[in-house]
Parts: sequence; C-alpha cells; structure tokens
Amino acid sequence: MTAEKILEVTDFYREVLKRDPWASDNWLDYPPDRLLDLPEEGVRHCVLMLDQIEDFARIGRLEKAFLWLGFVQGFFWATGRFTLDELKNHNRPEPAVD
Repeated sequence: MTAEKILEVTDFYREVLKRDPWASDNWLDYPPDRLLDLPEEGVRHCVLMLDQIEDFARIGRLEKAFLWLGFVQGFFWATGRFTLDELKNHNRPEPAVD
C-alpha cells in the first residue's frame, strides 16, 4: 500500500464517518487508559486518528500509518460498518487500465 493509497482510503473513511449519526465536530482524543464507553466516542476518536494517519503517510512513516489504519478498520468491522472483504478491498490497488 502506497502513501497515495493511504490518503485515498483515509479520505473515504472520513466521509463515511462524517455521515455517521454519531459524528460531531467535537473530535475526541480518547484516553488510552480507558475502555470505550460509547460507540459514538469511537467514531469521534477515529476521525481524529485519520488526520494523524495522513500526517504519517505524508512524512513517510508508513508502518505507523498502517498500524493506525488497521485500528480504524477494526473499529469499522467491530461496529458492523464494513465486512472484512470490503475492508480488504479498500486497501487494494486500483486495477490497471490498458
């Protein structure tokens, strides 16, 4: 997965989360020592994470971007927003056009 593809996927996920009924302009830096109290807090935290993932991709910290992207994708799967097959397809490169 390239940095460009990471940016494409984070843009897509941001749009998905902005349409979520739990979305808010008050994004949340969730305390790392606390369990998730409400799914809406997860949505708010994931949007904040997407900004950081983009920063990691832009400066070449791809491994860190992959790790954080995997967290966001795990949230999507655990909360029933996407299937595992859909998530895998989000990461795949676009098919070559002849």
